[in-house]
Amino acid sequence: MVWIDCDYERAHERGATARLGGMSALKFDILHRDTNSRARVGNLVTPHGAVQTPAFMPVGTQGAVKGLSPSEVVGTGAQIILANTYHLMLRPGSELVEHMGGLHRWMRWDGPILTDSGGFQVFSLADINRITDQGVTFRSHVDGSSVELTPKRSIQVQNQLGGDIIMAFDDCPPAAENGSGVSSRIQQACDRTAIWLEHCIRAHQRPQDQALFGIVQGGTDLEARRRSVDQVCGFDLLGYAIGGVAVGEGPEAMAAVVDHTAALLPADRPRYLMGVGYERDLLLAVRAGVDLFDCVLPTRNGRNGNAFTPTGPIRLRNARFATEKRPIDETCDCVACGGGFSCSYIRHLFAAGEMLGPILVSLHNLHHFQRLLLDIRSAIADNDLMALVRRWPVAR
Repeated sequence: MVWIDCDYERAHERGATARLGGMSALKFDILHRDTNSRARVGNLVTPHGAVQTPAFMPVGTQGAVKGLSPSEVVGTGAQIILANTYHLMLRPGSELVEHMGGLHRWMRWDGPILTDSGGFQVFSLADINRITDQGVTFRSHVDGSSVELTPKRSIQVQNQLGGDIIMAFDDCPPAAENGSGVSSRIQQACDRTAIWLEHCIRAHQRPQDQALFGIVQGGTDLEARRRSVDQVCGFDLLGYAIGGVAVGEGPEAMAAVVDHTAALLPADRPRYLMGVGYERDLLLAVRAGVDLFDCVLPTRNGRNGNAFTPTGPIRLRNARFATEKRPIDETCDCVACGGGFSCSYIRHLFAAGEMLGPILVSLHNLHHFQRLLLDIRSAIADNDLMALVRRWPVAR
């Protein structure tokens, strides 16, 4: 068992080891390693429960997985969810969430929660006015006010929200900056991410019950990724994430980055691939040694009538499903499929604008990804990931 025992002594020089956390913040036990890849099965223990890894986290952007109650999300097999710092900071405000007892109590979710830093949303969604080494100033999409988000403020917000795993504030450059060679913007993002990480460590006020993860940047340039790993892993954190992928670089480039970067991260710490993704991407990352994933695809697609199946996605709004008596996936035991709802009926719900349609397909999609990860964990334990691909052609 790997006990990540840290005493919160910050190193005096950047690049040296900074110890952070506490015995109660996180424990990570690697139970089995696949003999044919770098895949591993683990047990991640947080103050709000354990997570069997590899694990997929449904996204509850604003403190809710859209359209679904916490008990329904649990029913899909989800062990841990993600909430978004950027959105909750702007509305209703982290101070209010803290006043209401923290995110777990406020949203009635008893299991582990990971909160992202807000960095990705700031750089991808916000109307940015200024970026400096101190932080980012942007215009709120809620009321138009000017907001400053710094590493210190990001951690303060996450301390108030109370997630079990919190993320360091990072500089996530757009995919347009990727290409051959290390662009000045990519290099700047790596250096700034490292500088901001040290500020995050200093600002962290709840190391005894919140595990801080650092984020590796570097675009699609593998040497930049290696340098960012050296910078970020110079701090002895409770876990590490691969950021800045699935932002338009293409599946082949993403696979190369993940395979390269995951191998460089500490083998005894949980590894988190941010914002990914499709079944094939998940399996490739698992083989590279990644333990945690999140993505909005299951619920976003579900709200639009697009369902995932082991053989590929289907679009339930299509006319061919008007008289289809079968469920979305006859091998699935989710509320929609196991409950006997036909594709014909679900298509009608979307055509009629009934809320039940998006709810049923979202539940199915979340269950689909949890089934996949459950099968992946079982296949790793049996050293037989190839058998999994035969059962899940969509993951090839």
